[in-house]
Amino acid sequence: MSSIFTIFGITFSGFLSGLVLSFVLGLLHGVTPDEHTWPITFSYAVGSYSTRAGAEAGLVFSLGFTIERAVLSEIFYIILSASLGGVASFLQSALFFGIVYVFVGFAMAFAGYYIKYGNWYPHIELDRLVNLLNKGSKHESTDFYKKKVPIKMAIVHGLIAGFGMGAFAFILFFTVVPSMPNVYVGFLPGALFGVGTMIAQIGFGAVFGKWITSVKRINKRGLEFVARYISSSILLYGGIIFVIAGLAVVMFPPLLSFGIATGVRVPNLDYIDIGFILVVIVVVALGVISYLKAISIASKKFRVPD
Repeated sequence: MSSIFTIFGITFSGFLSGLVLSFVLGLLHGVTPDEHTWPITFSYAVGSYSTRAGAEAGLVFSLGFTIERAVLSEIFYIILSASLGGVASFLQSALFFGIVYVFVGFAMAFAGYYIKYGNWYPHIELDRLVNLLNKGSKHESTDFYKKKVPIKMAIVHGLIAGFGMGAFAFILFFTVVPSMPNVYVGFLPGALFGVGTMIAQIGFGAVFGKWITSVKRINKRGLEFVARYISSSILLYGGIIFVIAGLAVVMFPPLLSFGIATGVRVPNLDYIDIGFILVVIVVVALGVISYLKAISIASKKFRVPD
């Protein structure tokens, strides 16, 4: 395998330079809007409603992501070394992208459902069905959101999201990984990429977790309610959107290649494509709507007395 390659007009050579580049790519991946990281980190970090717990959410998610990225890096080394081009092509296909979106979406939706309803699997109890038939009875009580955000579930999201094939992943797997000298170190680019992403996500998780505590004139129970409301809504409804997007990509493959150039020469920011749109819808749109709704409820039920 050659240890000389060029990225962004810069020539890299040698084993160590490839590892350093992998780490830097991971940092960039962590700080740019990516549909496989931002929606999940934001959801868990906000639901934790503290700086420390938010950082922990970023760490736990990125741990799963790092493990999966290291494994996938080794797999790509073996595939490319054996010239199994058909397998590599499949991992770049719309079908594979769609499958990943669907699995990420299901994992998000299950976690969101758990926070809202307190169960790991969807079901409708008889008394809940009766309540749903009574106008105005749905979700009246703020005790409805009484489950803690399942931080440990974030590692499952990370393991699934590690299969995501964004712009940085293409550079990593098809340029850096093949430059590794042998199969024994084929996992290192993916592992260091994951560590770089982890550092960025820990920082963002801390910021997101701290942000929710800045809400004023709402008591501690109110902050807890707001955090869980936002987190559960983004996970549940965002997960449904991911599943729909995944199925759409599988049925209409050209959706994956559609994009509008932005002129920004940074991966994840250079095109307004399906990944970018998912980030905007799930994190920004759902986040804002959920925040405003949660604040409206909390300001009435958990307001700090004047």
